[in-house]
Amino acid sequence: MLIGAFFAGIFLFNAIPHLVQGICGKRHMTPFSPKSGPATNVVWGWINILIGLWLLKISNVGMWKFGAWFAFCIGGFAISLSLAIFWSNPEARLPWHKR
Repeated sequence: MLIGAFFAGIFLFNAIPHLVQGICGKRHMTPFSPKSGPATNVVWGWINILIGLWLLKISNVGMWKFGAWFAFCIGGFAISLSLAIFWSNPEARLPWHKR
């Protein structure tokens, strides 16, 4: 339950920048390309949402106690902070993206 909650937080919080950039019509990095188009970002954001919701479902979110919610928040915080640090580098690239 705690691991599922942690990863649900990661996927749900990771969806936010992809949806925002895509909805605003801007290019943004996805696993597919360093400069994915807006539609690709919206799709990738929704894939993250669906995975996050699935993880919540299999983690029995209705039965969660403080520890599970804490794990969810830690996952969301961890991905948010790591993405903030990652995106502060103008040369940011995923390992499989060519320079």
